[in-house]
Amino acid sequence: MPHLIRIAEGFFFFLSTRKTPRDLTEASLPGAGISIIAAISMIFLFGMELQNFLAISTSSAIIIDKSSIEDSLRIDFNISFPVLSCEFASVDVSDVVGTNRLNITKTVRKYSINQHLQANGFEFDYEPVTHTVKHDEKVDEGYGEGSVTLHDRNFDRITHEHPIVVVNFYAPWCHWSNRLKPAWEKTAKVMRQRYHPEHDGRIIVGSVDCTKEADLCKRHHIQGYPSIRIYRKGTDVHDAHGIHIHETYYGDRDTDSLVLKLDSLASSIVVDAKRSSGVTVDITKRPTPPHEGCRIEGFVWVKKVPGNLIISASSGSHSFDASQINMSHVISTFSFGSEITSMMMNDMKRLVPYLGGGRNRLDGKEYTTKPESHANVTIEHYLQVVKTEVLGLSNQLIEDYEYTAHTSLIQAHSIPVAKFHLEFSPLQVLITENPKSFSHFITNLCAIIGGVFTVAGILDSILYNTCKLAKKVELGKNY
Repeated sequence: MPHLIRIAEGFFFFLSTRKTPRDLTEASLPGAGISIIAAISMIFLFGMELQNFLAISTSSAIIIDKSSIEDSLRIDFNISFPVLSCEFASVDVSDVVGTNRLNITKTVRKYSINQHLQANGFEFDYEPVTHTVKHDEKVDEGYGEGSVTLHDRNFDRITHEHPIVVVNFYAPWCHWSNRLKPAWEKTAKVMRQRYHPEHDGRIIVGSVDCTKEADLCKRHHIQGYPSIRIYRKGTDVHDAHGIHIHETYYGDRDTDSLVLKLDSLASSIVVDAKRSSGVTVDITKRPTPPHEGCRIEGFVWVKKVPGNLIISASSGSHSFDASQINMSHVISTFSFGSEITSMMMNDMKRLVPYLGGGRNRLDGKEYTTKPESHANVTIEHYLQVVKTEVLGLSNQLIEDYEYTAHTSLIQAHSIPVAKFHLEFSPLQVLITENPKSFSHFITNLCAIIGGVFTVAGILDSILYNTCKLAKKVELGKNY
């Protein structure tokens, strides 16, 4: 024990008798400059080290997507078709595992638009016919012609003279038009007998052959055959193109159903309506869109397997002239997966560089075809979808989907469509945030402080000794 005390006394004596280097105790202008530079260097290095500590480092990896085949993915879209009518626009989904959903309406909305993509402000609420449209079972070959033949020269005059004009726009080659024709002509005869044009005239039943009156049918936005339109004199409103706002009949097409419906229309008109202002009583009817285009927006769920999202003109009781179907469209939005909300992005702003880089490659793109030079054109988009997962420091997992898109125009052998081919990559990108060690940060700070002091001391010593040597040399010369 005594020897330990003696060793400690000797150590403290050594410290107390050790001399401080003169270059550290004598003030000098170079020394002050070095001290200022050392302080600035420490502050600068400290700021850089702090910034590096606060920055989040990430690591990326390519892994197998472990999603189940039963997992569903949401697709949001907003697409405008300047020429396709909402009356027949259909959104369908199919895939390689057998999914085949036609005319999705539960999560899809339609708005009538004009050629400038401007909507009329009202949602097109047409409900598709869920049952098979009924026709006459027996066809009487001697039914004759009972309807009034309408054409460009007499259409406006007749629709202005009579309170109600019901028109069948048909095509002779159409199967459904031919099935309707016997019942239509018989119904026209019954209406003529009950409401003779010369004595009553409250309702007129007419027909338009769209193969002969193509311009007339085009002006009235006829895309499917047959189309039964109802024109009312009392609601004689025109759109920007001078076309009547009208209604469409979607019911059964047998003689009894047609007579019953037309009778109900005629019964709502007073007998002297032909000489009155033409104001009629409104009945329950779904209006046909006054404009020729349609904006389709909403979302659908698909399985993460190869499949198709198809938008087309479709009807179970109409025929279409493929050469008159134009699937030109403008894509406002087309994205995969749930939307990353602004709140999530505010909470995790550091993740912004890793998300959304290729989410909406189709947004704002326009794809047009000219029917006069490219009839029967299908527009196909080939999408390759890749999943990205970002695992944050708080173990919060964010999913994002990016895709590449390639588009081609293909000559269709049937009704043209807008088709989105969906291919999901079996690989996914995993981005992980890596935390920084606080002990490593403290160690670096100590190294910065010690290193700056050491370098400053060396520089100060060199300057001090150099100045001292220079003074000795100068004194030697003087003597």
